[in-house]
Amino acid sequence: MSLLYDERVDGELPNVDKQAVLRVLRATVPDLRILHELEDLRPFECDGLSAYRTVPMLAVLPETVEQVQAILRFASSHGVPVVARGAGTGLSGGALPLEKGILLVMARFNRILSIDAAAGVARVQPGVRNLAISQAAADFGLYYAPDPSSQIACSIGGNVAENAGGVHCLKYGLTLHNILQVTVVTIDGDILTLGSEALDCPGFDLVALFTGSEGLLGVVVEVTVKLLAVPQAAKVLLASFDDVEKAGAAVAMIIGAGIVPAGLEMMDNLAIRAAEDFVHAGYPVDAQAILLCELDGAQADVAEDCARVGAVLHAAGAVEVRVAKDEQERQRFWAGRKNAFPAVGRISPDYYCMDGTIPRKELPRVLKRIAELSEEYGLRVANVFHAGDGNMHPLILFDANMPGEMQRAEDIGAKILELCVEVGGTITGEHGVGREKINQMCAQFDSDELQYFHALKEAFDPHRLLNPGKNIPTLNRCAEFGSMHVHAGKMAHPELERF
Repeated sequence: MSLLYDERVDGELPNVDKQAVLRVLRATVPDLRILHELEDLRPFECDGLSAYRTVPMLAVLPETVEQVQAILRFASSHGVPVVARGAGTGLSGGALPLEKGILLVMARFNRILSIDAAAGVARVQPGVRNLAISQAAADFGLYYAPDPSSQIACSIGGNVAENAGGVHCLKYGLTLHNILQVTVVTIDGDILTLGSEALDCPGFDLVALFTGSEGLLGVVVEVTVKLLAVPQAAKVLLASFDDVEKAGAAVAMIIGAGIVPAGLEMMDNLAIRAAEDFVHAGYPVDAQAILLCELDGAQADVAEDCARVGAVLHAAGAVEVRVAKDEQERQRFWAGRKNAFPAVGRISPDYYCMDGTIPRKELPRVLKRIAELSEEYGLRVANVFHAGDGNMHPLILFDANMPGEMQRAEDIGAKILELCVEVGGTITGEHGVGREKINQMCAQFDSDELQYFHALKEAFDPHRLLNPGKNIPTLNRCAEFGSMHVHAGKMAHPELERF
C-alpha cells in the first residue's frame, strides 16, 4: 500500500491523503495544471449522464505526452486510480470520476497535427472536436465520416474510447472503421503505437481491441483518422407514417431491397413534435413516425436510388414521401434529428437516454414493447433511432424531483436493454457500458466470457487503476444481479469494486 493512503479498515476503501497526493504529484510533474479546490472540481463531477455524480479528488490537465506519461507512472507507483476524460459528452457515465482518484482531462490536446490529402488521412490529438476534423479537411474536398449528434462538442479521443457512431454510420461505419492508428500511454507510462497508416499491419488487431475499451486499457494521445471525399451529391427523403410499427418495418424493407443509405433515421411523434418546436425542421407534427433516408454518391446513382427508396416507402405504407428540395432543407431535416436530445430536454425536466441495438427485423416488436413499458411505468418515452443499423435511443422522460420517478426511469431502461439482448441484440451501439449498463453486461455475457475480459484488462492494467468499476462487472456482481435482478440505481457504487 502506498504511503499516500491510510490502511484499509474492515474491507472498506482506504482513506486517501489528498494533500499528500497533491504534494507528491506537484513535485513529480512540476509544470502540470492541477485542480484541487471544490469549486474548480465541480464542473467535472459527471459526464453527459448527469444522474451519476462524483467530485474527483484531483483533476489534472496535461499539455504534453511527457506529462501524461509522468502522471500515469505516478499513479502506477502509488496505486492511485485514474479516470481519463475528453469533452465529457458521453452518455454512459464512462468519465464519471472517483472520489479517491485522479481525473485526467485531455482537453488541452486539441491540435490537428497534419492532414495528408493525397493519402486521405489526418493526424490529430485526442481533444480535437469531431466536427473540427471535417472543417479542417473541407479545403481539400474531404471530411471525417462518423458524425455523432454531439459532434460539435465531442472529442475524437472520446469517440475512440466509446467507438462512437452517428447518423451516417450505416454506410460509413463506426469510429473503428474510420481510424488507422492510435498512439496510447499505458498505466506504466509506456507509449504504444497501435495499427499503422497502411491498410493492414502484422500481429493482432490492437486498434480494434482498444477502440471501445472505454479508458480501461490506456490513454489515447494521438489518432490517425481516414478522410473521405465529399460525395458528389446527397439527397434526403422524409417519409411520414401513421403507425410506428409500419415505419419500423419499412427500415427492413429498404435494406432488404439491396439499398444501403448513407443514413436511415427514425423518430416517433413525441420526438418529432419536440424537434420541430425547437428547430423548425419542417417535420409533419401529426405523423406517428418519420424516416429520414439519405442517399449519396454520384449524381445519377443518387437519383436512381431516390426513386427506388420512394417506391419502397410507399409500398411500406408511408402517408407522404418528400425529397429535400435543396441543400438548406436537407440540412434542416438533419438538424431536427441531431437536436432531438436537447429538444426533448425542453419538454421534460429530465430524460434518460438508452442505447441498445437490435436486429432490424425486430424493430416493430421492440417498439411495441417499449410502448407497453411506457404505459406500465407511467413515463413517456420518445423514440429516436439509428434505424438502419438497429441502434435505438429511447429517451425516457421523468422528473427527478418527483419521488420514485428516477428509479422507474432506470427500471424501464434496464428492461429495454434486456429486451435488446432477448431479441438477439446488444446493450450498447455507441454510447458504451460505462457505469450505466454494467449490470446488463451480466445479461449479455456469461461468466466464462467475462473472465476473458478481465484477463485482457489485467494484461494492460494488472492493478486495475484505469477507470476502475466501469464496463466489466465482477463475477460477484453478476451473481448478485442474477439472483436478485437488482437494477443500476440500487447497486453499490462501482468504486467499491476497485479493491
